[in-house]
Order: sequence, then structure tokens, then C-alpha cells
Amino acid sequence: MLTMKRLSQEEFTVADSATRFDIYAGIHKALRAMMMETLRATGCADVHDASELHAVYEGVLELADTCATHLEHENEFIHPLLEATRMGSSARIATEHTHHLAALANLCDAAASLRICTTGPEREKAAHALYRELALFVGENFTHMYVEETEHNRVLWASFSDDELRALERRIAASLPPEESQQIMRWMVPAMTPAERAMLLRAKMK
Repeated sequence: MLTMKRLSQEEFTVADSATRFDIYAGIHKALRAMMMETLRATGCADVHDASELHAVYEGVLELADTCATHLEHENEFIHPLLEATRMGSSARIATEHTHHLAALANLCDAAASLRICTTGPEREKAAHALYRELALFVGENFTHMYVEETEHNRVLWASFSDDELRALERRIAASLPPEESQQIMRWMVPAMTPAERAMLLRAKMK
């Protein structure tokens, strides 16, 4: 059970990120890796190769689904704690989450448009449009995740112990369906440092 305390402005100070538990670290590494690979694959796809275009389509849809479920988990598990501790602290990111859902819908539409193109010129135009939309989404999300890792962690670290935050992470992980958990781990583990991987695997074995 998390024990919350409301923060005064004086108490709202930056904690040392090198020594505190970062609940965003692992999942954000996974998302960044997934975003970068999807963007790379989209940018270099051969529009005359049907199998490559299909892989791009599937990759964009997979990324969109992963990002949508991730922000839902943050809305459900993390934002209520932020608001209970410091009112308004999740407002900016919550608004961005709403915008991201619209952007994800646009990305899926752009991927679908590419999929139904029949001529080379149509495919080139649609692939370029998808790539630009995806690049914008990735860029905005990199900034978005930085804000969470700094401003949100600042509130969490001032209010909760590392053990409490680890317990919160375990609750989030326990809420995931097995297939979703496996998908995230596929991106997360290779993106981690050796020390982070060892810590993750030790936690999984407990």
C-alpha cells in the first residue's frame, strides 16, 4: 500500500536520479527502441517490395497498439498518484496523451493508405507521408518521455520510497496480459544495460 503525502512548494525538489528507482526507465527504453526501429524500417522500405510494405504496415500498427496501451497504464496507475500528491502535476502529460491517441489513429490511417496503393508513384507518396507523420510522432514522444522522467519522477521521488515504487511497477506488470508482457520484454531487454538486465531477470525469478 502506497503511503502518500502532499507536497508543499518547498518540499518539491529534485531528487538524485542516479540513486533513485526510476519507474519509467525500462519501459521508456523499450518504447524508444521500438520507435526508432519502426521509423528506420519505414524510412528505408522498398515501395516495390510487397513484403517490405506489409512489414511496415504491421510494424506501425504494433507500435500504435503498444503506445496506446502504455499511456492507458500511465493514466490508470501513475497519474492518480501524481494528482493525489501534487494537484495538477499530471495535467500536461494527460493532455498530451489525448493528443497522442489522435496521432496514433492518424498513423494507422496513413499505414492503411500505403497498404492499398497499387502503383509505384502512389506508394512512394504514401510511404513518404507515413514516414513524416511517424517521425513527428517519435520526436514529440521523446520530449514527452523526458518530461515524465524528470518532472513526474520529481513528484514520485519526493512522495514515495523506492520500495513503494517497485511495488507499483509490479502491480502494473501483473495487470498485463501475457502476450503484451512478452511483446514489451522483446524490446526492453535488448535496450537495457547489462546491470539493468540482471536486475530485471532477478526480479522475474522472485
